[in-house]
Amino acid sequence: MITSINQRVQNLKIAIHHIWQSSPVWTIVNFMLLIIQGILPLLSLYLLKLIVDTAATFDSTAAVNDDVLKRVAFLILLSGVVAITVALLHSITKLVHSIQISLVSVHVYDILHAKCIEVDLASYENSHYHDKLHRAKKEGEGANRTFNVVNNLENISRNGISLLTMLVLLAFFHWALVLFLLLALFPSLLVYLKYSYQQYQLKYKRTSLERKCWYYSSVLTESKYAKEIRLFGLGSLFRGWFLRDMEKLRHEHIELAKKRSIAEMLTETGSAIAVFFAFAFIAYKTLSGIATLGDLVMYYLAFQRAQGYLKEVLGSLSRLYEDSLSLSGFHEFLDIKTKIKEPSVPKLIPQPLKKGISFENVSFTYPDGTRPVFEDLNITIRPGEHVAFVGENGSGKTTLVKLLCRLYDPGSGRITFDGIDIREIKMTDLRHQISVVFQDYAKYQLTAKENIWLGDIDSKLNENSIINAAQLSGIDKVIDRLPLGYETLLGRWFEGGEELSLGEWQKVALARAFARNAEILILDEPSSALDAKAESEVFNKYHQLTVGKTAILISHRLSTVKMVDNIYVIENGKIVESGSHNDLMKQRGKYAYLFNKQAKNYQ
Repeated sequence: MITSINQRVQNLKIAIHHIWQSSPVWTIVNFMLLIIQGILPLLSLYLLKLIVDTAATFDSTAAVNDDVLKRVAFLILLSGVVAITVALLHSITKLVHSIQISLVSVHVYDILHAKCIEVDLASYENSHYHDKLHRAKKEGEGANRTFNVVNNLENISRNGISLLTMLVLLAFFHWALVLFLLLALFPSLLVYLKYSYQQYQLKYKRTSLERKCWYYSSVLTESKYAKEIRLFGLGSLFRGWFLRDMEKLRHEHIELAKKRSIAEMLTETGSAIAVFFAFAFIAYKTLSGIATLGDLVMYYLAFQRAQGYLKEVLGSLSRLYEDSLSLSGFHEFLDIKTKIKEPSVPKLIPQPLKKGISFENVSFTYPDGTRPVFEDLNITIRPGEHVAFVGENGSGKTTLVKLLCRLYDPGSGRITFDGIDIREIKMTDLRHQISVVFQDYAKYQLTAKENIWLGDIDSKLNENSIINAAQLSGIDKVIDRLPLGYETLLGRWFEGGEELSLGEWQKVALARAFARNAEILILDEPSSALDAKAESEVFNKYHQLTVGKTAILISHRLSTVKMVDNIYVIENGKIVESGSHNDLMKQRGKYAYLFNKQAKNYQ
């Protein structure tokens, strides 16, 4: 993606909007400071000219020397006041910047986080999404780049004001000085723009390779890979891959940097020559008697400063240009469109369900998939019914749950609650009535109490309800043995944390599901990390807890589904069998074959 000029201008407008939203008062203060700082250099130069011209009139034999000395002293005093004012304003500006950058950073990261929450689950399963996210996050291109826009606009404004005053002063002396200045630095602008654009192109094209490098780095540094890295001796392999790809990135960067350095050396040489000619021109005018000694000092310094201000303006323009290019990645991420839409006129979710949940001719293919997961699937789950979905890996069991939770929408057909299409129900209302434990449950590096409370954050941190949920999952005894009980931090990411076993973490996830007083409870492989005794306890409590509620169980362990009312056997996205455990065993079909095969392993 290479952005157009209009898009780059739009990027800057959006960045300025974010800056204003995050700190309007400090933005105004900054603007006032830069105007004052832009004018003060001209005053400083003029005072210097007056000092030199006044000092040049000093004659040790004259009677007016006292007046000359007093006037020089007064002018020096004024120059000192201006210098102190500049220093004070510089310190105040740094303070304002510190305050503003913290506000902008928080504001922009909040926008980024909000977008991450908003995007569809399908985005997380798409490599292009992760490329966009990487560009949005890299080097703080969202927050830092946005604030860089502030700095660069301020530099352009402040140095632009100072530059304008110097150009007026130089033009007053002779228009040729202005021409020298512009001819010297215009090539620098072209070099800045050309190589900023090439740098952005390079960064954009190598996003995937860069992300792969950081993946290798995460494998080498994160705890979830640590055991296998050591057991299989993979450390050197991943280090080598990281260094190989980083060398490719480094080589491309160095080649571009070399070309840029050569071009900048040529333009800098041109600038130095321009200064020489300007000084020679001013000296000639002074020796010709057209200008005073003070004029010589003032105009020469004015030319040097104008050159410096122009360089700063061009540099800031270049960086602003680069920022606008980089912000394209950030805004590209913010422009990701969601496909799961809220209904324009939402319907209330039936409470309690009277007819039940229905999958009506549901077909579904994952966004980047090539084969359908389901085709014309029909299932009805009655209110209060306990059902199980069983089948081999990849048969579509978990996908059913994702569709029911509206993490995806069917390609065709519909899913209904008492005849109401779930796409007509507000998503927060729908999901509030469903409590799920996925097989890839999260491990939150929070306290035990908070880990369980996350299952129902709309309720207060009620100690009794949290303990009750912990007892239902069987994790209560483990928590009681922790140093601070329910206030103990879980995991090892932060100081004072206590690590749990996989089975214990799974019980915490179960407690989180039990904490939510939902009408529908879904357990996706809930006992994969539990021992036989813990599994039996969990499922006995599970069936007690879900009396009168709709319960959906997904499991590879067929011994855990015997107590449900109805079992659906899924194969290649289709329901091939359904019925109670006893009915399916009598049919001697797929379920009976799988059950007997598992049972044989225990005999």
